[in-house]
Amino acid sequence: MEKLEKDRLLTEAMDEYGHYLVRLAYSFVKERTKAEDIVQDVFIRYYINLEGFEGRSSVKTFLYRITVNECHNHFRSWAHRKIELTNKLNPFLPNKGSAEETALATEKNNEVAEAISELPLKYREVIWLYYYAELSVKEISEVLKISDNTVKTRLARGRQQAGVKFTEEGIDHA
Repeated sequence: MEKLEKDRLLTEAMDEYGHYLVRLAYSFVKERTKAEDIVQDVFIRYYINLEGFEGRSSVKTFLYRITVNECHNHFRSWAHRKIELTNKLNPFLPNKGSAEETALATEKNNEVAEAISELPLKYREVIWLYYYAELSVKEISEVLKISDNTVKTRLARGRQQAGVKFTEEGIDHA
């Protein structure tokens, strides 16, 4: 594969998936700058391994898998500090409607994001991939290298635990 072709494929992947990968990495590490560093490493690995990419999965799934692996590597190599997700997700939330509607929506989204961020990682990651990254159960199973049924079980348990948290905190279900 020629350098120009690799550069073009990298640019396309960065433009199409970069924002989503940062959000995915952020859901794991809860630190914006670290998430951006992880995604930078993801694209470096993607560029280096482009010639070996066989196309058995989509580029999206391939990049999500690399991102999840890099996030897991982060947890193995650094002490994980809990940082509140609440204020960090605000830049990704759409800003529509009047100031009052925006304030109410932001408050509700912050409560939901906080409740989800308190879930165990194995539930939080499937909920993130399913609802925010909009991956199918099959794609999530490929990304996380677990069975489809395990994904379904974790989604159900994550929803259940998040629902319990919503009830405990007086948050209406979204």
